[in-house]
Amino acid sequence: MAKVKPISILIADTMHPSLLPLLEEKGWLYDYLPDIQAAEVKQQIKNYDGLIVRSKLLIDRELLAAAPLLRFIARAGAGLDQIDLEAVRQRQIVLLNAPEGNKQAVAEHTIAMLLALFNHLNKADSEVRQKIWDREGNRGTELYKKIVGIIGYGNMGSAVAACLQGFGCKVLAYDKYHPIFTNSFAVSVSLQTIFEQADVVSLHIPLTPETQGWVDAELFAKFHKPIYLLNTARGEIVSLEALIEALQNKKVLGACLDVLENEKLHHLNSKQQLVFEQLVALPQVIFSPHVAGWTHESYLRINEVLIEKIAKLDL
Repeated sequence: MAKVKPISILIADTMHPSLLPLLEEKGWLYDYLPDIQAAEVKQQIKNYDGLIVRSKLLIDRELLAAAPLLRFIARAGAGLDQIDLEAVRQRQIVLLNAPEGNKQAVAEHTIAMLLALFNHLNKADSEVRQKIWDREGNRGTELYKKIVGIIGYGNMGSAVAACLQGFGCKVLAYDKYHPIFTNSFAVSVSLQTIFEQADVVSLHIPLTPETQGWVDAELFAKFHKPIYLLNTARGEIVSLEALIEALQNKKVLGACLDVLENEKLHHLNSKQQLVFEQLVALPQVIFSPHVAGWTHESYLRINEVLIEKIAKLDL
């Protein structure tokens, strides 16, 4: 019987060190090149069966054309917006990601940002450090009995809904691709119902041509009540100019942003710089640097999920 050749994998990004022993346990061959550049990937990828990436590499038709043996791409994370999905489909390359690995991290971070916003924790902490003891100016708002609308009810959205159970919230969820679902954590509703009832709106949708800039002035105008907005999905989904206007006219009472349209803050164009300066001047906005899904635990768990999924492939 002919000996089966072990699969060979190119790892083209920095990964948690647990990945390498997990690969070795399966008897798979790999080259770990975390600093490899896109041009070098195109030169070297021709001999690999698999490619493991995080987010720095753009996987387009040109790169795939240089990879005749490629059978799978494994994305260490959830989002797939840096991958040409149609080109991957046409090549019949299996595409894997690991939203199960960081869904709890995203959920906890989402709730943490909302609680910090409601209770003015950033402001209060800064003031106390300056010996300012302003109790009335830091009076909080309770999450209890708020109506939370979750848009996008996949791994992340459903994990947020589960975390909200202890707060006595009414959770409404809308998902275009799963419009009707049965779940004890949220009620399946139309988008219109969220527009009518929500006090808080949390976004958990992928970045696609359809969702890019989807949250704009027209969408904000559809909400019947002022809302709090949370975005731990992708920054390009929300028009920051529209958000600033909605914050100024109190259609949006506050925002929690883990992601931005352009996260390379030292390379903003003049328009982006102006918008950023306007946004950071608003005290009812809190930020984090795209770390919602990036805990110590999720970094490890993502690897475990990917290895499990690769092992199930018929390679």
